[in-house]
Amino acid sequence: MKAAIIKNFGDKTELQVVSDYPAPSINDDQVLVAISATSVNPIDYKARQGLLSGRFQWQFPVVLGWDVAGEIIAIGKNVTDFSIGQRVFARPANDVTGRFGSYAEFMAVDTNQLAKIPDNLTDSEAAAVPLAGETALQMLRALQIGPGKKVLIQAGAGGVGIFAIQLAKLMGAQVATTVSGSNIALVQQLGADIAIDYHKHAIQDTLSDYDAVLDTIGDIDGGMDILSSGGRLITISASLSPEQTQRAQNEAKIIATGWLQPNGQDLQQLADYIANDQLKIIIDSQYPLTTSGIQAAHARIESHHARGKIIINL
Repeated sequence: MKAAIIKNFGDKTELQVVSDYPAPSINDDQVLVAISATSVNPIDYKARQGLLSGRFQWQFPVVLGWDVAGEIIAIGKNVTDFSIGQRVFARPANDVTGRFGSYAEFMAVDTNQLAKIPDNLTDSEAAAVPLAGETALQMLRALQIGPGKKVLIQAGAGGVGIFAIQLAKLMGAQVATTVSGSNIALVQQLGADIAIDYHKHAIQDTLSDYDAVLDTIGDIDGGMDILSSGGRLITISASLSPEQTQRAQNEAKIIATGWLQPNGQDLQQLADYIANDQLKIIIDSQYPLTTSGIQAAHARIESHHARGKIIINL
């Protein structure tokens, strides 16, 4: 099958598209998806650089990618909730070998990670949802967001941030976010109550006594500065230092790292919001699954200027 592979950790030039990569097989509880579109996330370039080698014990060649949108073309004998021909999307479980990611024509997916694509979404739009949307939903739950809560969502124009703003508003929260000046109108349209241009203002100059912070940029100290006593901070982009952990204890604040757990029911909840026009998909750019296309997509995600999701079309 066609796939984008890396044979070593390194820069974007390690990504090469081949046409003769072995296709995955499925077990009795999986489906085989013919992928129409996938997306690029920050974890992809970090993994490509080898920054996650302590977490993932992969064997080269590696196929990156954690978002799937496409059509079921085969099902395991125990599968009853899905059928051949259905359009589905997923954030699949991590392949422990690293050999079968979503930068490929086919992927085996556990049925408990699948959801049906809403009729009002294209496959390219659907590919933008699973990893970023599920991450936003699960982190907001862990932060105990609800009516009247005040939450700061860092990097509101990023993949996770765009979903988190909208979901937090659906949960009844007051939402502040940080963006560049050119993205203020976008996040306001998504529902942000306060949009801070991080080029001009520090969050500490504008916000205080917040109930929660979703940190997507590694600004843990800044996030703690604005939390009230008993407030919660979750970071998805940094590790907590012993000093930060001690400070949180001293100030009666709760801080933690967050890691997505792929979940088809959570994805179905997002699909229902989308079907009811309660959740918007923002796409920054789209590229083909070619060597130049996948390298350009990684250059775009590494620029840190993407406004929404970066899509790879097959």
